[in-house]
Amino acid sequence: MSQTASAPINVGLLQRIVPSYRAELFSMLGEAFHEHFSLFAGDARRSENVHPAGDIAHVKRFAARNIHILEGKTYFCWQGGLMPWLRTWNPDVLIMEANPRYLHSHHAIRWMKNRNRPVIGWGLGTGGETNPTSMIGRQWLKFLSQFDMMISYSQKGAEEFLNMGFNPSQVVIAPNAVLRRPSAMIKRSLKFSEEGPIILYVGRLQERKKIDNLIQACDEVGKQRKLQLWIVGDGPEKESLKSMADDILPRTRFFGALHGDDVSPLFEKADLFILPGTGGLAVQEAMSYGLPVIVAEADGTQSNLVRPENGWMIQGEDVLQLTECLETALRSSEKLREMGRRSFSIVQNDVNLEIMVDVFLSAIDTVMEKQA
Repeated sequence: MSQTASAPINVGLLQRIVPSYRAELFSMLGEAFHEHFSLFAGDARRSENVHPAGDIAHVKRFAARNIHILEGKTYFCWQGGLMPWLRTWNPDVLIMEANPRYLHSHHAIRWMKNRNRPVIGWGLGTGGETNPTSMIGRQWLKFLSQFDMMISYSQKGAEEFLNMGFNPSQVVIAPNAVLRRPSAMIKRSLKFSEEGPIILYVGRLQERKKIDNLIQACDEVGKQRKLQLWIVGDGPEKESLKSMADDILPRTRFFGALHGDDVSPLFEKADLFILPGTGGLAVQEAMSYGLPVIVAEADGTQSNLVRPENGWMIQGEDVLQLTECLETALRSSEKLREMGRRSFSIVQNDVNLEIMVDVFLSAIDTVMEKQA
């Protein structure tokens, strides 16, 4: 545990929103600082379909008034109430999302710098921008130069920060995690069920998740062998996906939206987890149950979890590649079980909330020591 945790300071965390999957991380940080931890965040847009966190243990929450401006690449956000929060909480160190689209960021940074207090950025990277001499690159460079340290979700994000000229000693990686370290992996039969291996998807049912590609791939592989496709989740594409499955893959089962203990039996019975499109935090959960995975490349955080020894990375638009990976995966139940054991080892030793929290605590220690 960090030295900072034994000598509490006021820590402030500035977020746009607080999705439910971040509650445990923030609770663990709040506990480490003996509840000297405050979170300032607002509400998501209704169209984002984000499940918000409720009360978070060990965390003092302040509500922001989020004003969402425009959409897509032209999106910006302004958070009302920021300055009253800063004056009330008076943080000794501030952690904030490193996103220049949040228009209040420079006000918070300036408030902290005027008091000679450190600011730590936390984010995915620079959105693929790697040229510090381009117009957008110069904007990123100016923005990033205000931070005392950067915490990246992934190696890819860290490399983008470094390409912008950030000091390597000031960039650390906190692998994106949503679960604590698992204790024991469930035991599985070495053989598939007589009804065929179970392919599992858990997540939102929306176009960008490419579940239609998964149904097509399962249909193609299913022409040569038995298999079962289980889909957990809800969303705007639910009915069209059901109709598609009825036409070409009638053995598909839709379970609706399940969470926590309700979805555990499905992870326990499945043989392979597939996330064919963008995003999705169920990958780590699947791996904690000892499942091998097929995952589409998205924001770079997947590379922390998916490696040749435990799964396959694919291009999200490539149905043929997904089909080929699925065929390869189902050739040997014994090999698939071994890959599942590797998955469990990765989330037990390399990517979990305990490791993520330790990186945050270490980063805070570092910037506070420099201020001393």
